[in-house]
Amino acid sequence: QVQLVESGGGSVQAGGSLRLSCAAARYTSSKNCMGWFRQAPGKTREGIATICTLPRITVTADSVKGRFAISRDNIENTVYLQMNSLKPEDTGMYYCAAGNSYGGPNWDREEYYNYWGQGTQVTVSS
Repeated sequence: QVQLVESGGGSVQAGGSLRLSCAAARYTSSKNCMGWFRQAPGKTREGIATICTLPRITVTADSVKGRFAISRDNIENTVYLQMNSLKPEDTGMYYCAAGNSYGGPNWDREEYYNYWGQGTQVTVSS
């Protein structure tokens, strides 16, 4: 049973920064992707970024490109989401997810992610 535990959420003013962390317990596969999703109030969950080891690729959604960056520590099985220049529309619940395969152009489809964390709340005030 894989456990994904997010941390680092909170409240911040527009223009500020946060770094989210996701620790994956007992997840030992080397061919996997770890991603971040978010769900704003009243909206469907959307993919923010993913980082895979096979293929070795990082993908960031256009909505956050240039402001958010995903990274991972394979030794610690931890993935990070650095969020800069935050905007009120970035408010939402942020989820970490892990999957066994890269979905290519459909990387942000939830079907490619087998495991999900409980989420961490990010609130950006104007």
